[in-house]
Amino acid sequence: MSGEILTVHGLNKNFDGVKALADFSCSLRPGEILGLMGPNGAGKTTLFNVLGGFILPEGGNVIFKGKNISGTPPHRIAKLGISRTFQNLRLIRQISVLDNVLLSFRSQPGERLGNVFFNWGKSCAQEEANCHEALKLLGEAGLEEKAGNPAEELSYGQQKLLSLVCCLAAKTELLLLDEPVAGIAPEVIERILGIIRGLPSKGKSVILIEHNLDAVMQTCDRVVFMDAGAKISEGTPEEVRNDPRVIEAYIN
Repeated sequence: MSGEILTVHGLNKNFDGVKALADFSCSLRPGEILGLMGPNGAGKTTLFNVLGGFILPEGGNVIFKGKNISGTPPHRIAKLGISRTFQNLRLIRQISVLDNVLLSFRSQPGERLGNVFFNWGKSCAQEEANCHEALKLLGEAGLEEKAGNPAEELSYGQQKLLSLVCCLAAKTELLLLDEPVAGIAPEVIERILGIIRGLPSKGKSVILIEHNLDAVMQTCDRVVFMDAGAKISEGTPEEVRNDPRVIEAYIN
């Protein structure tokens, strides 16, 4: 596919006089996996928060599929086709793994009161289809046997997997993944990276924040390196890894 699914132009954001984003620009092509790297405090999570509508930029624009979404509330951005994971996961840990996934489906007929009374059959059929799809996604992630367990009983790595599955259940076109493999066991890392690598074949684009250089090298088509809110380097993972400016930023 040609063109760009996302264009970020000249974003600025300050917190108490500290620049979190400094005239930051980047773009994403359909079906591309873009890595976002940089030291702590570089502005990576701030960028995600702007893209997801959780904070307002002080300048610049975010264009998604040709539409300016700057300042759009998070729930509307989700409906437009952008979903994200968080470092703190934001799962509902007291309910089952399956129910967490089911809650992620959009436009469920049962959410409308009229359908409960006048389209009961349609609502039930959709719920059954959603359950089938949820179990399929859990199976692909190796979590189907945990479907009935409370989410809090999963390991941290399994909870990260579940968070990714919830994003997939939302059927969005752009996934923003915040450190998807940080702090988890190697076997779960490989499972998560395998799922991410398969997303472009399902018509999805990805931006991921990650400090794990091996994961970035294995997964990303292109990398943007940030420092102090600005873009320092951009290119293939190999090009960025060997950029003297990147090496200096990590050393300093």
